Amino acid sequence: MSSGLPEMYRVSHELPSHLREWDLPPGWSWGSEGLFTQNRHYQEIIDALGRSLSLVSAPDSAHYAWLEAEARHLAHRNHTAMPTTYHYWASFSQSRRGPGYLRRWIAGETIAARLNRMGPDDVPGVMRVMREIGSALSYLHDLGAVHGSMSPQTIWTTPMGRLWIIGWQWALPLSDIPAGLHPDFRLMPVPAEWTAGAWTPTAFTDQWQLAAVCFMMLTGEAPPCDEPPPIQLLRPDCPQAVAMVIDRGLQPDPAQRFASVAAMLRAVDRVVGSRTMVMLAGDEPGTVFTAESDEVRLRWALADDYEVLAALGSGSFGSVWRVRDLSLGREVALKLLHPHVARDERSIGRFRREARLAAQLAHPAIVPIFDWDSRGDVAWYTMELAESGSVADLIARSGPRPLTEIAPQVDFVLSGLAAAHSIGVIHRDLKPENVLIDRYRRWRLADFGIANVTGEEIAGASGTPAFAPPEQLLGEPQDAAADCFSIAAIVAFAMSGTPPFGDKDATTILGRQMRGDVDLSPYPPEIMNWLRRGLAAASSDRFQDAAAMQGAWRSAVQAVFERERQVPWWRRWFATDGAGVAWQGDSLYTT
Repeated sequence: MSSGLPEMYRVSHELPSHLREWDLPPGWSWGSEGLFTQNRHYQEIIDALGRSLSLVSAPDSAHYAWLEAEARHLAHRNHTAMPTTYHYWASFSQSRRGPGYLRRWIAGETIAARLNRMGPDDVPGVMRVMREIGSALSYLHDLGAVHGSMSPQTIWTTPMGRLWIIGWQWALPLSDIPAGLHPDFRLMPVPAEWTAGAWTPTAFTDQWQLAAVCFMMLTGEAPPCDEPPPIQLLRPDCPQAVAMVIDRGLQPDPAQRFASVAAMLRAVDRVVGSRTMVMLAGDEPGTVFTAESDEVRLRWALADDYEVLAALGSGSFGSVWRVRDLSLGREVALKLLHPHVARDERSIGRFRREARLAAQLAHPAIVPIFDWDSRGDVAWYTMELAESGSVADLIARSGPRPLTEIAPQVDFVLSGLAAAHSIGVIHRDLKPENVLIDRYRRWRLADFGIANVTGEEIAGASGTPAFAPPEQLLGEPQDAAADCFSIAAIVAFAMSGTPPFGDKDATTILGRQMRGDVDLSPYPPEIMNWLRRGLAAASSDRFQDAAAMQGAWRSAVQAVFERERQVPWWRRWFATDGAGVAWQGDSLYTT
């Protein structure tokens, strides 16, 4: 089910004409993609520290003053859902650069894209959007400003549940916007006040559009502006108290809506407490019950130390949450044991070992562990939040990735894995879900949950079948070559979109592995040879550790670039033990 709206963005993989003559500062480079939208272009750019930023520019030179006003206003905004301006490049005769401003690059997708990909959301997800985006709108309204173009396409979500608002070219005083320009009404839900074609943004129209976004998330359809149907007619599972908040926000007459977005949020807070709402089949619509969920247990255990923000995922061992560390004022990922696991002393020991192992592996390509704690039968640890999700999320969202994009990331991951192998630690559960992506698009290893120090518990059928080597599926001893197999499988998955031996049952996968039944023909010859060795059925035929695999990867990638003369026109960074290795021209150089 889709949102019914035309697409607001057009992806570009080539530098647009208005940026081609720019002269970037020393050490800076263009990123791999950009987005065209209404009167703006967002281009990924890599600064001298290797961070992904977004360069916001105006393709039309007549809009330069408008762009500067946008940058200036956004520079003074301070809210977690607003990407603040880092720097503004003005145009000078001495420099072939500007105008444009820099903000963080948002790696994720719009609410509309998520709706098109996954269908309508659940009630807790909609409530989170209402709270977080409503908080940003309330903050904006307190400053005397409005957004004016709120829609599922101007709200972006990262795989880690972070929400961002863009479309800031319209969130300005009308005097700063060129005469005759307004947001395209086809790209957003339109309140009754604008049905005559006039764009007159107010705090009330922002409220209506926020309620409309929630309506669309629950139903997959945009609400009509004149007589929107009660939300429970389309989503009977929506609790009546929640539906009443959305229905009131969608009233055609502004006087019948909430007095402000802040009042709307207060109504939400009265409805949705810290306990999870569930609808039981057969009960009257709107009946709200509470259940002892993971969230309830977690909120009780964390008390005033952390604020629970969003659920990120769940597996057989535990669940992962986005939380805010209130003492340090930072957002982190928290891994929580499932109740049935928390009562098992062996599982608790394994959980603690995971935290200790990951904490010992101090390497930039390995997600760090911050803290470990427990209270009652609730046990957890916190780790750095990988805001862009995992490689699995990336492929699900954007499809297979080209070699030019993943080459430095695979090298970076191999450098972290080499550090683990050098002290005798084997991961044993490498898969796309355990390769996380941070805000600067770096791939990083996480979840050493079944890792072992060489000589300890080296046998056992564990791991994920689609990415596990034959010896692991057979329950035989494993060494560093097992991790090398999994890395090769992840690379094949990232470049093709499917696991190399399929994703069926373990027996079928094992049979294909032992027969060498894998199609490597789509890959360049050098990469094909690298994959063939990495995916060999016999561990003795593979790379014996990550360091050897990394050296072979660099040679293979460089050979592809030299042979095909397709070195990317942007520069990507490698990192190994503090030294930087970058693509530059037709060769690698060390910084």
